[in-house]
Amino acid sequence: MNKNIQQQQQQQQIQPLTCHGHTRPVVDLQFSDPTADGTLLISSCKDGNPMLRDGTTGDWVGTFQGHKGAVWSSRMTRQGHMAVTGSADFTAKVWNTYSGASLHTFQHDHIVRAVDVSGDGTRIATGGKEAKLRLFDLFRPDAPPLEAVGHTATIRAVVWDDQRHRLLTGGEDGLIRIWDLRTMRHTDTITCPAPIADMTLSIDQSCLLWTSGKTANFWNVDSVNHEDITTHVLEHSLSSISLHPDHTTFAAGSDQDLWVRIHDFATGDEQEVYKGHHGPIHTVSFSPDGEMLATGSEDGTVRLWKGATNHSYGLWKHNTQ
Repeated sequence: MNKNIQQQQQQQQIQPLTCHGHTRPVVDLQFSDPTADGTLLISSCKDGNPMLRDGTTGDWVGTFQGHKGAVWSSRMTRQGHMAVTGSADFTAKVWNTYSGASLHTFQHDHIVRAVDVSGDGTRIATGGKEAKLRLFDLFRPDAPPLEAVGHTATIRAVVWDDQRHRLLTGGEDGLIRIWDLRTMRHTDTITCPAPIADMTLSIDQSCLLWTSGKTANFWNVDSVNHEDITTHVLEHSLSSISLHPDHTTFAAGSDQDLWVRIHDFATGDEQEVYKGHHGPIHTVSFSPDGEMLATGSEDGTVRLWKGATNHSYGLWKHNTQ
C-alpha cells in the first residue's frame, strides 16, 4: 500500500500544467519577484512575440507585439512593471508590462542575444552577436550607450549584479567577464572549458550559476578570486540551469533530450526526471518561492511543474485521501 501511495504521489508531482500560445521554440523564461498582484512569468520565443503569464497559474496576461524576429532574451524589473527584450531583428525593446506598450527601442548592428535590467529599472544592458556589451540609460534614451569590448564571440548571457555594482557577461568564447558598472571597465575573467550556454544569479543573488558544456557551475559571488566555484560534470551538455531558492537542488535542461532533470546541489546526483515535453529543453527557471519550476522547449510550450505534492498550490489541489 505504501509503495502504491508513493507511486501515486510521484505521478502527481510530474504532471505539469502546459501553457500554449507560442508557435515556435521557447528559449528563455524569467519570473518576477512577488508583487501586489502576484508573481509574473515572461517567456521569450523564436516566434518574436514574448508573452507575460500569471506566475502561479500560467494564465496568459498579454503578448508584447513589435519585434520582427526571434526574441532570444527577456527580463523584468523586480517589481514586474517593466520588461526588456532582445531580438534577432537587431533591437532591444523596453515595455510597460501593465499596458503592453513599447516604451523604447534601441537599435544594434546585429542580433541581440542577451538583456538585463537594473533593479531600479533605470538602465538596461545588452549583448549579442557583436560581442559587445552596451549599457543604456532610460532617463536619457536618445543618448549613445556606454560600450565595452572584451569577448571574441557572441555574448549569450548578461547578468546585472546590483548588490556589487557590476555586470557579468558569458560568451561563446567560453569566458565569463566581470565589469565594474561605475567605469564599464573589465575587472576579472573566469575561463570555462566550453561556450557559456546559460548564466544567471540565484534568487537571493548570492550565487552565480552557469552552464558550460556538460558542467553545471556555481560561484559564491562574495568570494575572492573565484576560489568558491563548485562544478558538477553531468551526463549531457546543458542548455539551461536554475538553482532552487533553498540551494538544495538545481534544475537542468539539455538540447540533447526531452527531459528536465533535478540534481542535488551538494553532490550533483540526479534526483528526479520530469517527462512531458516533446522537444529539447531550452530554458528552466524556479519561481521565487521555489514551489514551481517553469520550463520551455523546442515544442513551443511552457510547462509548469509543482515541486511538492503534500499541499495545494495554484491550480494543483492536494488530495488528502
